[in-house]
Amino acid sequence: MKQPFEKLVLLHGATVLRVCRAVVGPAEAEDVWQETFMAALRAYPELPADANIEAWLVTIAHRKSLDTVRAVRRRAVPVSEVPERPSDHGLPEADAEVDPIWLRVARLPDKQRQVLAYRYLADLPFNDIAAIVGGSPAAARRAASDGIKSLRATASASAAEGESA
Repeated sequence: MKQPFEKLVLLHGATVLRVCRAVVGPAEAEDVWQETFMAALRAYPELPADANIEAWLVTIAHRKSLDTVRAVRRRAVPVSEVPERPSDHGLPEADAEVDPIWLRVARLPDKQRQVLAYRYLADLPFNDIAAIVGGSPAAARRAASDGIKSLRATASASAAEGESA
């Protein structure tokens, strides 16, 4: 027997929000979260009773997040002056409130960033992650491994620069 939909929101809402934040950032995450649960509510009556609800919701969140990322990339951003040099992902490097680790995560290739988010924020197994992002569980493991390796390398390089300064 299926649980009431409201219970699903209570059980999995925080996980879905973490995934949305990891993919689209905090500014758009709540909107994507709402879109995810609206789409899930429409599809829930047709969902088999034995389905993995968490993976299903994360898949919907993943797709809605990608739609939002694509839409944001297509929008023009009006500015009063053209900056002397562009910043990464619209985040000025001088912003003291942005944790450097999130800047490093944002610079990872999309698939590595998504796999790390689903593995470490949503705590999904690699089989489910592979189904969400496409590919095999081995490819998802490799993307996670490469992402962690890259983050460690950039953290080590930053630490070495800090010591020499």
